[in-house]
Amino acid sequence: MGFDFTTVMRRDLPAPAKRWGGFPEYNFVGGHNDGDNVPVEDFIAASSAVLRREGRSLATYGLNSGPQGYRPLREFVAANLGQRTAMKCDADDVLITSGSLQALDLVNDLLVERGDTVIVEAATYGGTLTRLQRRGVNHVGVALDEDGMRSDDLNATLERLGKQGVRPKYIYTIPTVQNPTGSVMSETRRLEILGVAEAHGVPIFEDDCYAALLMEGDRPPAIRALDTGNRVIYCGSFSKTLTPALRVGYVVADWPVLSQMLALKTDAGSGAVEQMMLAEYCAGQFDSHVTTLVAALKEKRDAIVDALAESFGTAARYVVPKGGIFIWVTLPETVDTTRLAAVALESGIALNPGAEWSADAEDGRNRLRLCFANPTKEIIREGVAKLADICHQEFGVPVRSANIDRT
Repeated sequence: MGFDFTTVMRRDLPAPAKRWGGFPEYNFVGGHNDGDNVPVEDFIAASSAVLRREGRSLATYGLNSGPQGYRPLREFVAANLGQRTAMKCDADDVLITSGSLQALDLVNDLLVERGDTVIVEAATYGGTLTRLQRRGVNHVGVALDEDGMRSDDLNATLERLGKQGVRPKYIYTIPTVQNPTGSVMSETRRLEILGVAEAHGVPIFEDDCYAALLMEGDRPPAIRALDTGNRVIYCGSFSKTLTPALRVGYVVADWPVLSQMLALKTDAGSGAVEQMMLAEYCAGQFDSHVTTLVAALKEKRDAIVDALAESFGTAARYVVPKGGIFIWVTLPETVDTTRLAAVALESGIALNPGAEWSADAEDGRNRLRLCFANPTKEIIREGVAKLADICHQEFGVPVRSANIDRT
């Protein structure tokens, strides 16, 4: 009998992970992207070129670029943000992280303690909610509309909290291709959000990981680009534009913030070869790659919209996302999507129940998030049809005529 580690484990651990058994046949979860659009051969060429030229720098931590990350990659990030978001920054304003999740962890390490409060959007990234909950931090949701976070509800929420003696540590928002709703915040709304944040003395954490995947309309300036008060911390990622498995993200902030983050980033640096390869590849091919990827994702978005209309009819309500890789679906109130997800998984269909992506879990009870980027269009159609069958069997939704046999 071996040693029982449960006798010495922390008491506040999350539930243990399950052993991975492979992806389900119909995989609509997570932030997986389109495998056919991973530029494998170009990655190989870029890796070979940069390693032949600079491979000896792997002998030192930081690649002769210091703890903020490989300087050519930081230079690319700064230039690309200037072009795409109107943000004025340079390489010294950028910190490379191990994905945007490490950026989120660093912001929380920097700003929050147990018992603090953070403002989030009513529907938001589930990883943010989980991390705040594990730290014992309260999150308060602000209503969304087609323009993203509502500035009037944000102001009302901050006023209510202020009367309770609570000053939130930051406002977390995903303004461009919001996760999970796919909305895009207008420039006018961004300025309103900035004004409310300034009036209440609260900083903003802007998560822009999906912004390059905009399918319709012009991309507004980043909130940080509109900020004149140095109150916005910005993060982005290569996970959705290139590949999730690379685990390369970045933070843009002023030096007083970055310098403290560097003191908290104790991993001795994010993956070096990944940074070198990305810098080499992105310098000449990033824009054309994103154009090709967005076109492929738009076809898949249209496929899942058509599949939902065909299989669920009016029982499924959604706003067609303006970009990104997710669609946020509302089903009738009789449907519990947490239960639906469990039953569907037994048939090889994986989905994200809405409760896990909602500031108020009850508000997301009948909602679900579907990722359409990874499966083929054929798998999307098949998976949504099978999901509708399961939903009908479990909840009577969608309603079907008795003379229709879909077996």
